[in-house]
Amino acid sequence: MLPHPACYSEHIVSTMLDSVLGAIGATPLVALDRLAEGLPGRVVAKLEYYSPGASVKDRVALAVIAAAERSGELRPGGTVVELTSGNMGTGLAVVCAVKGYRMIAVMSAGNSLERRRMLEALGAQVELVPQASGSLPGQVSGEDLCLVEARTQALVAELGAYRPNQFHNPHAVTAHQETTGREIWEQSGGQVAAFVASVGTGGTFVGVARALKGRNPAVRCYAAEPAAVPFISGGPAAVSNTSHKIQGTGYAMIPPLWQPELVDGFLTVADGAAIDVARRLATREGIFGGFSGGANVAAAMELARTSAPGDLIATVICDSGLKYLSTDLFPE
Repeated sequence: MLPHPACYSEHIVSTMLDSVLGAIGATPLVALDRLAEGLPGRVVAKLEYYSPGASVKDRVALAVIAAAERSGELRPGGTVVELTSGNMGTGLAVVCAVKGYRMIAVMSAGNSLERRRMLEALGAQVELVPQASGSLPGQVSGEDLCLVEARTQALVAELGAYRPNQFHNPHAVTAHQETTGREIWEQSGGQVAAFVASVGTGGTFVGVARALKGRNPAVRCYAAEPAAVPFISGGPAAVSNTSHKIQGTGYAMIPPLWQPELVDGFLTVADGAAIDVARRLATREGIFGGFSGGANVAAAMELARTSAPGDLIATVICDSGLKYLSTDLFPE
């Protein structure tokens, strides 16, 4: 049985924080017993939308800015420029608002409107990059990401800005190793049998896998990809169309910080399955997550169908469904 959530939130309600940055992390781990009813395995999920920026990227944003301050790469009054699908940019906007840095988020026009408006509300400047020819609105492709990368590089050079570069920054991995993975282990009482997460930058998967396998090498870790782009798992060497609806993942690239030795298997999730599970999470569990959260839970339920009875399958609800109200995830 999972410990009562109050065991992990007591320090939050009894301690006054110096700033909102102290509220990053320590998110609840929740059993999805209604949605996964009847399956041999038990699915649990970290609700990362409890963080101030409403996503898992808050942890990374705080870690990379703190590291840049220690190294001297970022000095008082400096400017931060980052390529983002929205969540990392929002996390950085939260951190920069508190610490007094200028923040510029470079993102594809294919990302949801809510992500852009949230960034602007937090004081960030949004540099919106038009999508590549042939890309579909609301579906960011690998080609779109290349255009965003080019604009990011140009801005960094022009402004002499600090770029966290989450795809290459090792602190993006250690943030999850030292917090997310440790929390999952402690909150489950060390009973995790398997972990699954969709792969974008790879930071969440690699960091959590390191933490869990470091405590118990028998924990199985599975990487999930959009069914349209099974690239890391050894799909087509050249993917002709990288468009899909699961934002923040499936870019048809091997993440620079990837560690294949941590992977025990791959799963793919179709857009329709991710959407269906995200909607059922809301109506059956009261958990209001986004596309990637639906994909992660869909993959976790697939594992739970073939798991030994009672095996605990952990995953992550990466962000809030509030960021997707203008999309077809939650239509009127």
